Amino acid sequence: MKQTASRPAAADLIHGGQKAFFLGLLYAGVLSGVINLLQLTVPLFMLQVHDRVVNSQSLDTLVMLIIIAAVALVLFGVLDFVRALTFQVMGSALLRKLNLPVLQAAVSASLGRSGARASQAIRDLNDIRSFITGSAIGVPLEAIWCPIFLAVLFALHPIYGLVALVSATILVVLSLVSDLLTRRTLKRANEAAVDSLSEISASLRHAEAIEAMGMLPALARRWRAAQMRTLDLLDMGTRRGRAIASITRSCRYMMQIAALSAGAMLVIEQEVSPGSMVAASIIMGRLLLPFDTMVDGWRQWVFALAAWRRVRDLLENQTPARETKPTPRTEGELIVDRLVFAPPGSDIPVLKGVSFALSPGEVLGIVGPSAAGKSTLARLMVGVLKPTAGGIYLDGHSVYLWERGSFGDMVGYLPQSVSLLDGTIRENIARMREADPRLVLEAARLAGVHEMIGRLPLGYDTQLGEAGQVLSGGQRQRIGLARALYGNPRLIVLDEPNANLDAEGEQALMRAIDSARAGGAMVALIAHRPSIMQIADKLLVLQDGRVSQFGPRTAVVGTIDPGERPAAVAGGGRVAVLAREGRGK
Repeated sequence: MKQTASRPAAADLIHGGQKAFFLGLLYAGVLSGVINLLQLTVPLFMLQVHDRVVNSQSLDTLVMLIIIAAVALVLFGVLDFVRALTFQVMGSALLRKLNLPVLQAAVSASLGRSGARASQAIRDLNDIRSFITGSAIGVPLEAIWCPIFLAVLFALHPIYGLVALVSATILVVLSLVSDLLTRRTLKRANEAAVDSLSEISASLRHAEAIEAMGMLPALARRWRAAQMRTLDLLDMGTRRGRAIASITRSCRYMMQIAALSAGAMLVIEQEVSPGSMVAASIIMGRLLLPFDTMVDGWRQWVFALAAWRRVRDLLENQTPARETKPTPRTEGELIVDRLVFAPPGSDIPVLKGVSFALSPGEVLGIVGPSAAGKSTLARLMVGVLKPTAGGIYLDGHSVYLWERGSFGDMVGYLPQSVSLLDGTIRENIARMREADPRLVLEAARLAGVHEMIGRLPLGYDTQLGEAGQVLSGGQRQRIGLARALYGNPRLIVLDEPNANLDAEGEQALMRAIDSARAGGAMVALIAHRPSIMQIADKLLVLQDGRVSQFGPRTAVVGTIDPGERPAAVAGGGRVAVLAREGRGK
């Protein structure tokens, strides 16, 4: 039985990550306990030197104390290093465990138009690792062992213990005040920053339109206003946090002075030795240090928790229910059975009970007016979207549930907007896998793009992306077609593949479709130019999300009144009429 990566699986993944994190934290906490005990070495050494060595003038005692202190400090250094390695391993393990699931969930979220937030979650995962391997995470582990120092102070004299207890209580109160004053403000600032980043990222994808139509000043004012709100919130939270941190630091210094003053009075009263006064002052400083650091680094905790919530929410809400075991290559037909699809958050379906079948070696032309649901149907056929009802089955397997790696071996897809990834042309055609040179050349020749690639500076090794070769729309579309044809897929879905092609490119496209059909592939073709539809075996006419007509191309065209056919279009009929009404979804 095939397993699916459903929400319970995502919950198990999150639970497993949290469990491993807390186990690592527990181990680090035990190490911190031993480390804190070893930190008593210096004050106790000073106490013994002042009270025993100086009074007794015994060098043997001094040598013995030095040896004991040296061994203790070496052990302290080793354990402190081990604790640092523990945090590093925890951070790396969390990143390795969640990196791929977060990336997969981010892709799923991007399909739902939440790409910027998904990218933010990927950055959040790295920020969480930086937090775990940083210094702020160890502060609570230091604080929980502070009773050790408090007990030592009480043992030296109850006055020392009372001064330390009151001081620690004051710092804890200041920590809570800092949390109350900054948590909500910093949370709002963080959310505003994410929203602003999402808006900017979405707008930058349309940089050409922004520049061409002079929209930059208006958008800049909007971005500036959003950033100013974010900065105002961030500044407010930062000011409050730093104010409390400054107060806390001043209080800590005053408390150390209070401890030293109390020690001086006790020495005058001859209730303690002078050495205990110095040792108590050092221990007091070490006792209060975690509370001071906690207040100063509270923002790191707030940001880390917010980042984890975003990662957790992404995994819980965006992990698609798909099979995880590969499925062998199949040769069966494609069946669309009573397909209904409504976009998330909408009650109005885009597709309403669409049904048809496609056999191997057939080419299906999908036509219809704008907003008829053609591109949505294409995305459903390649498993990008989840059907609201009904389903699409390739040889009896749901195309949505199919494990994506093996499904990618079966399917070629050319969307309306062709996106080539950062990498070489060879890597893009090979779908970023280890390229089989023979299959890459075969796909390029089928798409009629081999000679064009040969004229580029580095041929198939030409780099694409922001720092690479700039291609025209037609070149990009033909390379995208070669990518769709790579590996001889059994189902090929082409959404307006000739939108940017000239006559020569369109002829190459028709040859590629004919070759794929001859090889037994099923081809679904959406196009606004009626000439390309002459290659189709069947036509599916969509009207308002429903199947208006479906059948052999000649039969569907023959049902239209000849008077409706544009005279200049050979084989036009209903196809040409619908194609002239618009393109797109």
